[in-house]
Amino acid sequence: MTRTALTRGGTEYVPEFLMAIDPEKCIGCGRCYKVCGRGVMTLHGLTEDGALVRPGTAEYDDVEDEIIKSVMTMVAPDLCIGCGACARVCPSDCQSHAAVD
Repeated sequence: MTRTALTRGGTEYVPEFLMAIDPEKCIGCGRCYKVCGRGVMTLHGLTEDGALVRPGTAEYDDVEDEIIKSVMTMVAPDLCIGCGACARVCPSDCQSHAAVD
């Protein structure tokens, strides 16, 4: 059975939760981060080797010159409430969402 939720007005809807972010498509613009009030995502650097490193860490400082771009990553997927705000503002369609049973 698929989970359902209610809007403030009482209309039933099916939440679609953030399942993944494709680092190949993500442009690291941060729009999804700005609209998510739940702390589900954060920005990471992507190195030439495909490793994700979080800015502000010693690891990031060690590989800073190897960072090819910034990408959004999921850090707390269990906090997602399935509102879909992140998908609506994403210009690169890099996120996948799904209803959860």
